[in-house]
Amino acid sequence: MHKSVLLDESIAYLNIHDESNIVDCTLGYGGHSSEILKRIKRGFLFAFDQDEKAITSSKARLSAIGDNYEIIYSNFSNLEAELNKRNVKHVDGVLYDLGVSSPQLDEGDRGFSFHQDAKLDMRMNQNNSLSAWNVVNEYSYKQLVDIFYRYGEEKFAPSIAKKIISSRPIETTLDLVEVIKSAVPEKYRREKHPARKVFQAIRIEVNDELNVFEQSLRQALKMISKNGRICVITFHSLEDKICKDIFKEVTSLDPSFKNLPVIPEEYLPKYKVIKTISPSAEELTLNPRARSAKLRVIERIG
Repeated sequence: MHKSVLLDESIAYLNIHDESNIVDCTLGYGGHSSEILKRIKRGFLFAFDQDEKAITSSKARLSAIGDNYEIIYSNFSNLEAELNKRNVKHVDGVLYDLGVSSPQLDEGDRGFSFHQDAKLDMRMNQNNSLSAWNVVNEYSYKQLVDIFYRYGEEKFAPSIAKKIISSRPIETTLDLVEVIKSAVPEKYRREKHPARKVFQAIRIEVNDELNVFEQSLRQALKMISKNGRICVITFHSLEDKICKDIFKEVTSLDPSFKNLPVIPEEYLPKYKVIKTISPSAEELTLNPRARSAKLRVIERIG
C-alpha cells in the first residue's frame, strides 16, 4: 500500500497533543488516522468515510492502536451535524486528504482507473444512485461539455462529448478510454493519457466533490477551537482553489476597517494561514501520484 502523500507534514502541522480531539474527514485506509491515534492516548479521533471496504480495513488497523476513536459512516459534508449528534461542538484539529485512495484506484472493479477494465462506476459511496455509467450514457451533450470543461479543464471537451453521445451505450472504463482516444488529435494522445482529465471530471460529478468539500471546510472552520488547525491536502487545481479562496476570505481584514487607527478586536480575522507545502523531490520519486498534491494549513487565532 502506498504511504499517504504529505503524511508526515500534515501530522506535524496539526500540532497534536496527547489530549487532542481530532477529525479525519477522509479516513480511507487509515494512513493518517493511525498516525493521529498513536499521538492522542487521552484524546479522541472521529474519522469520516462512506466507502465500506475502506472502513472495514481501517477498523482493524485502528483497533490495534487504541479504542479512543469512532468511524462515522457519512459524507464529510455532514461534519457539523454528525459531531453535534455526539455533543461535540469544538475540535482541536481537522484533516482532509482529498485524493482518491490508492486501493480505490488499484481495485479495477471500482471503475476509477482508466488503466483497468471495469463497469463504469466511480462511486465513493456504493449506495449512491448516480454512477459514472449514468453520466456517460444519460447526460446531454451540453452537460458533458460543461463538466469536462469545468471539472477536467479538458480543451477537447466538445469533440469528446460528441463522440460519447454517438458511441452510446458505453459500458466499461476501457470502452470509454477508446472513445476518448478516437475524439482527440494523435499529438494530444502522445502527451499524457487522454482520458485522465475526463475521468477526473466524471468522478467529481458523480461524487459532487467540490460542493461537498466547500460545505465541509466551512463547517470545520466554525468548529475548530482557538489554536486548533485544519490541514487540507488537495490533488488538483479546482479543490486547491476552493481551499485557497476560503482561507483567504477568513484571514483577510474587511477593507472598510483598513483605515481605522485601531481595529476593534471583534473585527480582526479569527484565522491565520500557517503554511502551504508541496511534496519533496524524494516523495515524488517514491510516489508519482503526489505530483499535483498541495498541503494548506490554517489556524484559529481568535
